Amino acid sequence: MSTLSPRPPRPRRPSHRRGFEIAIICALTLEADAIEALFDHHWDNDSPPFDKEPGDPNAYSTGVIGRFNVVLAYMPGMGKVNAATVASNCGKSFPGIKLALVVGICGVVPFGPSNDEIVLGDVIISNGIIQYDFGRQLPDRFVRKDTLSDIPGRPNLEIRGVCAKLTGIRHRRQLSAKIADYLDVLRQDRDLHAKYPGSTEDRLFEASYRHTDDQKSCEQLGCNGQLVSRSRLAIAEVSPTPAIHFGLMASGDAVMKSGEDRDRIAAAEGVVAFEMEGAGVWDSFPCIIIKGACDYADSHKSKIWQRYAAATAAACAKAFLGFWIPSLTQVPFSKNDCFVGREDVLAKLRGLLFEQGRQKVALVGLGGLGKTQIALQLAFWVKENKPDYSVFWMPALSMAGFEQECVKLVRALGIRCPEGEDAKDAVRQHLSSKDAGSWFLVVDNADDVEIFHKSTHSGGGILDFLPSSDNGRTLFTTRSRKVASVAAKTTVETLLQMHPEEATGLLEKSLIDKEELKDIENVSQLLDALTYLPLAIAQAAAYMNVYETPIVEYIRVFNDADAQNIIELLKEVYDDEVHYDSSQGAVATTWIVSFDRIRRTVPAAADLLSFMAYVEPRGIPRSILPKLKTEQQMTQAIGTLTGHGFLRRREGGATFDMHSLVHLATRIWNKNEGREREVRQTTLTRLAEVFPTDDWKNRDMWRQYLPHALRLLGTAGCMENEGGRELGLSVGQCLLVDGRMMEAVSALEPVVETRERIQEDHPDRLASEHELARAYLEDGQTKKAVEMLEHVVEIRERILAEDHAHRLASEHELARAYLADGQTKKAVDMLEHVVQIRERISAEDHPHRLTSEHELAGAYLADGQTKKAVDMLERVVEIRERISAEDHAHRLTSEHELAGAYLDDGQTKKAVEMLEHVVAVETEILAEDDPSRHLSQDLLQYCYERLEGASAVMESKASVLGEEM
Repeated sequence: MSTLSPRPPRPRRPSHRRGFEIAIICALTLEADAIEALFDHHWDNDSPPFDKEPGDPNAYSTGVIGRFNVVLAYMPGMGKVNAATVASNCGKSFPGIKLALVVGICGVVPFGPSNDEIVLGDVIISNGIIQYDFGRQLPDRFVRKDTLSDIPGRPNLEIRGVCAKLTGIRHRRQLSAKIADYLDVLRQDRDLHAKYPGSTEDRLFEASYRHTDDQKSCEQLGCNGQLVSRSRLAIAEVSPTPAIHFGLMASGDAVMKSGEDRDRIAAAEGVVAFEMEGAGVWDSFPCIIIKGACDYADSHKSKIWQRYAAATAAACAKAFLGFWIPSLTQVPFSKNDCFVGREDVLAKLRGLLFEQGRQKVALVGLGGLGKTQIALQLAFWVKENKPDYSVFWMPALSMAGFEQECVKLVRALGIRCPEGEDAKDAVRQHLSSKDAGSWFLVVDNADDVEIFHKSTHSGGGILDFLPSSDNGRTLFTTRSRKVASVAAKTTVETLLQMHPEEATGLLEKSLIDKEELKDIENVSQLLDALTYLPLAIAQAAAYMNVYETPIVEYIRVFNDADAQNIIELLKEVYDDEVHYDSSQGAVATTWIVSFDRIRRTVPAAADLLSFMAYVEPRGIPRSILPKLKTEQQMTQAIGTLTGHGFLRRREGGATFDMHSLVHLATRIWNKNEGREREVRQTTLTRLAEVFPTDDWKNRDMWRQYLPHALRLLGTAGCMENEGGRELGLSVGQCLLVDGRMMEAVSALEPVVETRERIQEDHPDRLASEHELARAYLEDGQTKKAVEMLEHVVEIRERILAEDHAHRLASEHELARAYLADGQTKKAVDMLEHVVQIRERISAEDHPHRLTSEHELAGAYLADGQTKKAVDMLERVVEIRERISAEDHAHRLTSEHELAGAYLDDGQTKKAVEMLEHVVAVETEILAEDDPSRHLSQDLLQYCYERLEGASAVMESKASVLGEEM
């Protein structure tokens, strides 16, 4: 029976050659044939083949194996030199390669270092390689070079980790099963001749018995020397599964055809196989060699095993890739091709983090100096030079934005995080554990000490959720020296302005019209005016590129701009422990030149820029932007902003980021133009229009919108606008569903406070008070919930019919509040009234009716009316078992509650039967640490103890709870 897992989703066809991460290199066509036959898809069949770098003579095939885009490189011949040439050219044409597999056939040592039998068709996976023919020939002996600088050595950490995993019993069995399945696929292709030749063709002569004529086969010569007996071959199998051997491989330019030399080298070096290509590839890529045994590296060679051995190696290569999970890089930006200079800063950071082993380093400096770009450059350096490190990027502008990134990271890493659990804490725990491996984390824009360290948020500041591990390295970027010292203690690097040479290089890379750079005096004057600030230089270059403005014209416009008021404001805002007043003024002036020009030329772009100044600057969805007249106008407006560098488009194109200083400068610009109030009200109204309802299916959308809504609701005067009040209500409802109770209360209280100015029976006021009371109840503020709900119910009972949905909903919630407050009699009375009405107007299986009946039963239990509770819960459970799946949350809740009622009523055996069912279902659908699952198990355990001594129950106990008891 096939053991193949469901095929993973096919990766997209790469848009460029750098999108290929896996290279497979084969020396012989028959080896490549077997690999190609296992491609899950051939990109060459869909479109023209990918091109290659000029001067690259290699031939390639591209396709898909499993989750990976792979490139197959064909060698023009055997040997290390050919392999090295092919690998070098492959690396130039496909610069994204992270792993190379050298796949094919080899000669093997018949008995490994542990005396394990290796037979023909077995597969060898390298855990190291030696060049056995590389050294010095002395008069009396050959001395192989074995210094670290002379030999290829071991695979990198990432490859060694996977190999260590595959040597374990469970994963080795999985690997073997996959090989068998893929080998079956190859056997079905008659042209591959991949069938097992048979054990009678597997003949091993004594090492000293030589084949005397290379031009003739053993059959022609009649080789009849003593054969070495192997126990594995004594078992007759039509098509055995190849064994897998991990070991050291010997690589050389000559074919090993001597049994005596084979055994001598094997004894001296501990090798298990001989091949001819691995050493050539080793220096070009992280590399692993997978070869099938086609002979015993002696003089009795035969080609009869070559195609089968090539097939077993190809099957193993594909199976191996199923276990290859490369380190994760979670960086929201592309590498900056215009980055120049800063080598001294990068070298210092690399030294602190990766040579001196400092776990936390802070880079502090003025906004616009390029801290984020330096961190980005370092992140890509880690990705390229430390492949065993995962790379993560977390913005620290706000707690909401930080939490949103944590939610994404939970998904990307596959961290188990039950509903209601804190994603921030889940990420911290995972990265602090050994399971996370090595990682590099950038915490970017940690500028606000209140958000970072002294947060007013319920769960503490961002610092409280950052991981700590001996395997982890963290770089903070911040404008605040206070944040830097809190984050990294004394390991703080201060970033200063660029050197003139670096600034000139940045302008040269950023400017389209290189002729402008020939006027050295103008270039110098421009850079002086921009105070060598990288962001200011990039912005100025973007302006000149978009509008084809000469440097001299830009300088004239720059000098004409009257931005003194903005300069003073920026000085005040950024006047902390590090003072760069002139730089702040310079960058503000640079932006104002562009802002005003955009306002005159593309007003819609200016409107979008003004709008985005009041939402979170990171992760801005296109869907929240105000609508323009046409889609073409929207595209033009966004293009203008990205062209000036004010917006950065994330992959996919539907989400944008805005530099935090641009964000601030735009708000100042709005204020100075007298548009602050107007734009903020427009933004509130728009967000209120697009913010989704609290329906659970909208969860992903509201989580994306929440950081922006929360930032906007935090501004003064936001409740003066009806849009702000509607937004606050929607945000509070979604936060409540999301389990963020304290934040829900904070969002809803201002709405209620403002709406209390209108008449008390106004529907909007009552709806807001109802939602705030629910939030109070869930947050444990029971007294406040009771007081507010009593008011709401009193009004709704006066103005609404007794069967009105809103009245019943508020009465239901008030009863819950009474129950939580210990006012059981009131809870029972009100719930009996609600249930009576709902039983009259609703079908017996209506969700609201069942919910109220369930709550009433709970109230009966609390009131000591156990018989009534049992009767009602039996009815609720009977209906829910009829209309709901057995794993439905409401059904399980009612069954659990009924079991508790049975227990209180002395019907312990019924309680056991019900709880055994609940526990069995919850064991299948809930995580081991889920509170609901533990609650049911604990109650069942208590029931068992009540019935201790009944053998039938004890047997049931063992079968249901097992080791969880």
